Amino acid sequence: MTFPTLKRYAAPYYRNLGGWRTRRKILVIESDDWGSIRMPSRQVYERCLKAGYPVDRTWYERYDSLLSEDDLELLFDVLSSFRDAEGRHPMITANVIVGNPDFEAIKETDFQTYQYELITETFQRYPKHHRCWSLWQEGQRTGVLMPQFHGREHLNVAMFMSALRDGNPDMKFAFDNRMPGCIPKGPKRGPNLYVETTRFRSRDEKAAVLAATLEGLDLFEQLFGFRSRTFIPTNYVWSSDFDKAVREAGIEGYQGLRVMKAQQVDGTTHSVQRRLGGRNSLGQTYLTRNAFFEPSLSQAPRMDVVDQCLRDIRAAFRMGKPAIISIHRINFCGFVDEKNRDENLKALRELLQSIIEKYSDVEFFSSDGLVDVVRADRRELTEDWRR
Repeated sequence: MTFPTLKRYAAPYYRNLGGWRTRRKILVIESDDWGSIRMPSRQVYERCLKAGYPVDRTWYERYDSLLSEDDLELLFDVLSSFRDAEGRHPMITANVIVGNPDFEAIKETDFQTYQYELITETFQRYPKHHRCWSLWQEGQRTGVLMPQFHGREHLNVAMFMSALRDGNPDMKFAFDNRMPGCIPKGPKRGPNLYVETTRFRSRDEKAAVLAATLEGLDLFEQLFGFRSRTFIPTNYVWSSDFDKAVREAGIEGYQGLRVMKAQQVDGTTHSVQRRLGGRNSLGQTYLTRNAFFEPSLSQAPRMDVVDQCLRDIRAAFRMGKPAIISIHRINFCGFVDEKNRDENLKALRELLQSIIEKYSDVEFFSSDGLVDVVRADRRELTEDWRR
């Protein structure tokens, strides 16, 4: 066995070392970026290419967009085709961005003041999205969608506004095409750093990030009628200095990876380790993703992605862990490229069918539901110890 093969086999088991364990085969699907605009349309995509922006070389710029009515209906059709032994459908924990930049309002202030609009307003601006809010609500009622909080917007407001005021030509092009940030062209080509919401470079920016996060949590309740109990910071970047404030705002658990990025006030980050079921000093529970189904972000054939995800799930269950699958929204997007959506939904159906066949006792949960399971198990263990 070659070293790369051995590493690929061992990695899913390594991700599950330590932390909380259970004999139950619990499966959670976590999906980020719901509600965020990224690539506004196929027309804007072609315009970017013509202007020299290599959006075809970056997955998120190539495929990611606001899910259309067709995207939602086709996804919900796949999810509603399956049930666990308790009659529950596979449920998407949809990590929601509650707002997007209001480009017209920002322009009216001559780029001096940032303004946002709620996702319900954004839906009305897009041509195939007018029923999306009602479809989200229908998804909740039928048990295939559980919204949780991801951010007020998927945008670093300080960087965005600074670039606009400075007359940055790349940002001007992005703004004119209603894009949240841009990838630069030419020799300095790199990722779209403007979407990294929770990064900050000064104490003032740090305060602004926290204020926007807390406002976003209130807006989430305004939209959905309940407080979000879990939170996944955008780009896996977070400052533990914010933990107390978001705990007071209702956040009982964090979604994320085994390795997260801790933000420092000078703009740098360092890695921090988390274990599934671990807790911080405030009692907030960590959920760590240990399975991945991201065909839009992979060059591998889609069925290879299915097989790898099944290996991830098998490793989690063998190690006594729930399987927490990362599936970003990009994998369901067909508004810019229908082929991306159609091929991925076919693969998703294959994945879910295999899970049902292999694990008759699988239990489908949302992220906040898993937090309840972990906490209840801890209470039971504590009571047994005391007895």
